[in-house]
Amino acid sequence: MKNIATNELLPGMVLATDVATPNLNKIALKGTIISSKDIAKFVFYSIKEVAIEDTEVDAILSELPPSDELTSSQRLRQTQEFKTFKNDFEICAQKYEDDIKQLIAGNAEVDTNLMLEPVYALLKQGRTTSDVFSMLHLLRNYDDATYTHCINVALTTNILAQWLKWSDEEVKIATLSGLFHDIGKITIPESIITKPGKLTDAEYTIVKTHPQRGYDALKDLDISYHVKNAALMHHERFDGTGYPSGLSGPQIDTYAKMVAITDVYDAMTSARHYRRPMCPFVVISTFEEEAFRKYDPEMVMCFIQNIVHTYLLSTVRLNTGEVGEIVFINKTYLSKPTIKIDNNYIDLSKCPGVFIEEIL
Repeated sequence: MKNIATNELLPGMVLATDVATPNLNKIALKGTIISSKDIAKFVFYSIKEVAIEDTEVDAILSELPPSDELTSSQRLRQTQEFKTFKNDFEICAQKYEDDIKQLIAGNAEVDTNLMLEPVYALLKQGRTTSDVFSMLHLLRNYDDATYTHCINVALTTNILAQWLKWSDEEVKIATLSGLFHDIGKITIPESIITKPGKLTDAEYTIVKTHPQRGYDALKDLDISYHVKNAALMHHERFDGTGYPSGLSGPQIDTYAKMVAITDVYDAMTSARHYRRPMCPFVVISTFEEEAFRKYDPEMVMCFIQNIVHTYLLSTVRLNTGEVGEIVFINKTYLSKPTIKIDNNYIDLSKCPGVFIEEIL
């Protein structure tokens, strides 16, 4: 038996002990052969390491079956629309980085309208929400530096606010809340933020100061108090298990509750220095199973019900190695749609143990 950091786990490893949350609720049992869904669950619960068997099961790495047809992602990647989006996104992220560095250094006044212009530009030009999520998915293999992550969360929070039918002004505040939520990480040493291995307890304690650091950087600026609270409270959890203050339910700012959802979704589906991006359907499955205790139930339900539809007609690979296309969303089991493989239709809700492992 040996302890392995969660960020170093691979599908196929075998748990040597039960895995429990800080509240001692078991989420995986000894002897479990770890899947990508299990890894997503450990990340979701901030489990830092688990014990695995010394003689572990080799991870089965499925090869893509030969095909003359392009996947949905390959087709999109070749379009001028995606190339334009990618270029605009990189310009937006660079401008945001420059603005924030000037702001942190005290060399500039905050002009929220000016900062939002490139973000809103990414959402316009006739792009649907499906277009935006599909194109963001193609950028997931870039390691999400704090600035890129903030742009992703701003875009996703904007869309979630629209799904909730908030007013234009509320959508604007939601977008700003996403844009500024992680500003505190910029003051944390880069060696900690980009460390490829497991953080020490001391390093993790420093990382957990970023909500307060973010609030301190924003508190004297002429922006909505909701934006400041989102920076401070986006790691608070509905059941009181978050940080820095252990707030629960109505104690948490509404905009912080929203950012908490979009922040964790983007973090789990983006590349890190130590792992590849997780499949959105693995993350959606984790939300279905675990999120209604930790996040605002109405917001979580709205988010997963809508975001799953943005992947309709996407080419996916199942954990069985089979490749097909999503053709129908199951409203009862959102993470288990119907997949068309050749001329067969497979309802994943009726196939225990089979799930979408990757969007191709």
